[in-house]
Amino acid sequence: MKRSEINKLMREAVEFLNEMNFKLPPFAFWSPEEWAAKGHEFDEIRDNMLGWDITDFGSGDFNHTGLFLFTLRNGNSANGKYTKPYAEKLLITDVGQITPCHFHWSKMEDIINRGGGDLVIEVYNSKKDESLDDTDVVINSDGRVYTVPAGSLVRLKPGESISIQQGMYHKFWGEGSKVLVGEVSMVNDDTADNRFNPPVGRFPEIEEDEKPLYLLCNEYPKAK
Repeated sequence: MKRSEINKLMREAVEFLNEMNFKLPPFAFWSPEEWAAKGHEFDEIRDNMLGWDITDFGSGDFNHTGLFLFTLRNGNSANGKYTKPYAEKLLITDVGQITPCHFHWSKMEDIINRGGGDLVIEVYNSKKDESLDDTDVVINSDGRVYTVPAGSLVRLKPGESISIQQGMYHKFWGEGSKVLVGEVSMVNDDTADNRFNPPVGRFPEIEEDEKPLYLLCNEYPKAK
């Protein structure tokens, strides 16, 4: 992805979030120069990868296969310094913009439609060899438990949610209009807890065609 594209997506996301009356924390708007001056008191942001996360999953076509994320809070199961056992993200997905099929080995999460259009989620169980299973999938959604055939599309209207268990493959996109998505989960580790099928890249390679507006969560400089 080009840095100019990422900067544009950040500006558009802020505009959309303002329309949805959702405000980002102050660190979202620190410039690269401000980040360079931040000390160890902000290590939780660095170590737990809070903040901007924009990816095209290596597709080269963000509008078709991509996702905007912002991690608001997170623990760190690999670092005993952090005791927080939960995480929260916001996501923005556009009409027909696909987040590829994947599951998590460790993380259980609730995915919530916070507003906008419908969120469509395609679901499968996984086999022991981590391939797609053809068995019925148990759905937990806002207090209701039911089953659907493998590959079914679960449609979430604004305000509705689904619980995604470990090992449950899911693929999603917006329908009707852009969707603001909430994610409440166990500790999140995007470096080691995503099983994509088929495999894709998680973090984009960036062509630096202009200065970063804000740093992505995997770009923070270490504290001096």
